Amino acid sequence: MAGLIGVLGGTFDPPHMGHLILADIGKWVLNLERVLWVVTAQPPHKPDAPISPIEDRIAMVEMAIMDNPAFVLSRADIERPVPHYAIDTLRWLAERYQGVRFAYLMGADSLNDLPAWHDPLGFLEVCGVLGVMRRPGVEVDMQVLELELPGVTGKVTFFDAPLIGCSGRDIRRRVRKREPFQYLLPPGIADFIEEKGLYR
Repeated sequence: MAGLIGVLGGTFDPPHMGHLILADIGKWVLNLERVLWVVTAQPPHKPDAPISPIEDRIAMVEMAIMDNPAFVLSRADIERPVPHYAIDTLRWLAERYQGVRFAYLMGADSLNDLPAWHDPLGFLEVCGVLGVMRRPGVEVDMQVLELELPGVTGKVTFFDAPLIGCSGRDIRRRVRKREPFQYLLPPGIADFIEEKGLYR
């Protein structure tokens, strides 16, 4: 699938090893030229959720991806006004990467939620590929999904990736309760969290 660029969106609060594994395996399976890490300023489905300052999350993503030249920080959801819907993110990127197809990376749980996204059919039109990481205990009924979103089956490529059982929520809880968390994160980020006093 030459000419594909991956898009991995999230709050990345904080970016952790699971994000890196998803991006790395997705890049390999889909033969992506690069993966754009789109840091969402404020997710539209969580308007009141507490979230770390955007500058801190950008700094952590930059630390997380600094040793992989195929991983690139994108300002798609930083340099445009809210709300930040995935379809608008892809349109913004398409204006800046002419002639490129995009592979949107997500977990199987997000694929199940796709019908509830903002303009999901429009999203499928502008998205070349949906790279979907399988998750234990999450079943996807593609027949049902196809009835709701005609054409989605032809867009989806499933892949497996090692699971390390961590999440941003769990890491924030660990920091708050002063439990070990350092090795769930890329190098340098644990120290950054401590220095900034995040998640306390």
